[in-house]
Amino acid sequence: MTAPAAPPVDVSVLVPAKDEAENLPLFMEQAADAFRAAGARFEVIVVDDGSTDRSWAVLQELRARYPFLRTVRHRAQRGIADALRTGYLAARGAILVFYPADLQFRPEDIPRLVAPILAGEADMVTGFKQGKYEKAFVSRIYNGLSRILFDVPVKDLNSVKAYRREIMDALPIRPDWHRYMIVLAHAQGFTVTEIPVPLYPRHAGKSKFGLSRIPVGVLDMLSVWFELRFGKKPLLAFGMLGAALFGTGVFAGLLAALWLWFSGEGLRAVWTVIQTCLILGSVFFATGLLGEQIAGQRAEVRELRRLVEEVSAGQDSERAR
Repeated sequence: MTAPAAPPVDVSVLVPAKDEAENLPLFMEQAADAFRAAGARFEVIVVDDGSTDRSWAVLQELRARYPFLRTVRHRAQRGIADALRTGYLAARGAILVFYPADLQFRPEDIPRLVAPILAGEADMVTGFKQGKYEKAFVSRIYNGLSRILFDVPVKDLNSVKAYRREIMDALPIRPDWHRYMIVLAHAQGFTVTEIPVPLYPRHAGKSKFGLSRIPVGVLDMLSVWFELRFGKKPLLAFGMLGAALFGTGVFAGLLAALWLWFSGEGLRAVWTVIQTCLILGSVFFATGLLGEQIAGQRAEVRELRRLVEEVSAGQDSERAR
């Protein structure tokens, strides 16, 4: 006897949760109210990211009350990026939504967030925070730097998001890179827009993020910028820099040799600079060549991953017949 087929789903709401036992019951109650009035078919996938409180036990109780709730568990904390990846692999919807469990964003706004995608007006929608924000200063700096480095048509990159499943398919699996999902999606040609979303005080618990995240965020931002500019052609960065240094060393060496020839005087400091330029230029150029080989391997791995996913999807569709 075969198990009954799961009901079809349009939208999968991915909810990373770390020690959110006090917030989850109210979150699910509000989500049920929001989905009842919506036209689309929703599911909620809560990823317990190594909680040490009663979150997992609470989720098991809630599953009996809400048939649209599905749960996944990480035995140890792995971070939001991994939690979103786990939720994405378990999701059945063509549209995914990233929504935190702390109730600073209310589930009642989820239908508004996905509406432009369901209407075919955008591939990705982000919420522009409206209201008092504890880390507003840090957020302004982060968004300001992001707008300088990346040409994105939104004001708030680090907020709730709804997006087509294909965006997650193409997202690199890197820690904390979920913060730059909008940047990466826009760079790949997906259309991005934003809508205002009210921000509320946290219902219970405390924030998991502090000022220590700022240096990590800046380094991630530079890493994403380099990936977008030179990830596919690293020789453009390292090779050009290496060639420029090597050329500078050669040119300076010729001038120094001519000076020595005509004046009979040599400048030790100049010869040191020349040697440094030649050595660094050679190293950078060799690094660029190695980077090209790595980029070629990454392209092959991405193509193999795409082929594997196509074969897996084909097998799933055959089994569903």
